[in-house]
Amino acid sequence: MTDTPADGPAGADSANADPASNDPEVVVLRQNIHGIPPKRYVEALRERLPDMTVAYAATPEQERDLLPTARIVAGFSLDEGDLERAENLELFACSFAGVDHLPLEAFREHGVAVTNASGVHGPNIGEYALGAILTFTRDFLESRRRQERREWRSHRTRELAGNTVVVVGMGPIGEAVVQRLDGFDVRTVGVRYSPEKGGPTDEVYGYEDIAEAAAEASYVVLACPLTDATEELIDGEVFATLPSDAVLVNVARGGVVDTEALVYALRWNSIRGAALDVTDPEPLPEDHELWTFENVLITPHNAGHTPEYFARLADIVAEAVETADESGEWDGLPNQVV
Repeated sequence: MTDTPADGPAGADSANADPASNDPEVVVLRQNIHGIPPKRYVEALRERLPDMTVAYAATPEQERDLLPTARIVAGFSLDEGDLERAENLELFACSFAGVDHLPLEAFREHGVAVTNASGVHGPNIGEYALGAILTFTRDFLESRRRQERREWRSHRTRELAGNTVVVVGMGPIGEAVVQRLDGFDVRTVGVRYSPEKGGPTDEVYGYEDIAEAAAEASYVVLACPLTDATEELIDGEVFATLPSDAVLVNVARGGVVDTEALVYALRWNSIRGAALDVTDPEPLPEDHELWTFENVLITPHNAGHTPEYFARLADIVAEAVETADESGEWDGLPNQVV
């Protein structure tokens, strides 16, 4: 990694510099996330890094002009040509959790640290999963249908306490789901690639034991990445094993579920229902059968939306700067992948 200069990564000498300077130390690249103006990212960074000049590159020309002086760049991606121009770059703060689209080896060769956005969605997706579970527990879908008919008639509901919730994926999102279930008096079961690492749940299984883990589940929350190990992890065998009153909540990726097997399970009442923020295919075609089930809640990959997104990204950058300032090098940073 690149050693920091004597004045540390915070660049204290620039405290009174004009934020619109042509030589900013921090450059935010063009990005549009959840309809939130990217200038909020700039504002959040200026609040957290008052001793550094922060600028927003609103056009490709501005990106080309600002990259050569930038020590920190925040955005979706940088290609190898950008790295050549960014001769002073020390940190690239990626706005995505996944970094497979980046030329990571080129970053290593240039001595540029890379951080990702892992964890920024934990709170909001954790809330989504809990909301989906409570929606099916209290059967708000049926309440809504009766409201639409202006029908004042009671219907049966359930309680969450005493049930088993299986959370597949023990990363920041899975842990956030488990954390939000605390206090609901449920039994939690975690499923992860490396079960020997344990987790915050009452029990932990490996992916290969998913059917056993889900055998007594009332709710199965998918919060894992889509990999070779998780592609169609929830298949016909799992649906055949699940109790008939189980509900599937997918906030992972559509490909983690065998869609044909899911449709079959719903069609034959093998499960109670599903809350799907992601589907396969995605977007879900208008004529897809999943739209027709009354016991399926579909949202348009919206669980990740949060007005706090840029604030959390700015926290990651600020923590990286603080860590580098203390250690004198851009290494051992929070969320660091290179």
